[in-house]
Amino acid sequence: MNLFLTADTASAAAGGSSMIIMLVLMFAIFYFLIIRPENKKKKKAEEMRSSLSLGDEITTIGGITGKIVQVTEDTITFETGEDRVRLQVKKWAISTTAKMEAEEASKKRR
Repeated sequence: MNLFLTADTASAAAGGSSMIIMLVLMFAIFYFLIIRPENKKKKKAEEMRSSLSLGDEITTIGGITGKIVQVTEDTITFETGEDRVRLQVKKWAISTTAKMEAEEASKKRR
């Protein structure tokens, strides 16, 4: 009778440990395919926003383009077009710069 009990508990323990291994493996896959690339993208965007300077060509999240005329701690003022309209936006609203777009275009050509 004890023989059957030990076989059942051994198979249950093996099933439980394989379940834990599968969960750890799934988390590792999610980390390397989803979480890590997203964190790299956020870090790159934050570095770009902190390195903005006067005269840079930018594009906002809404698609407005212009040249930076003033940079403060958390806002950017830029001019759009020939009529020199000035807009003030938060730094988080900047999506790309002309330098960044040129780098991406050169990478795609290769």
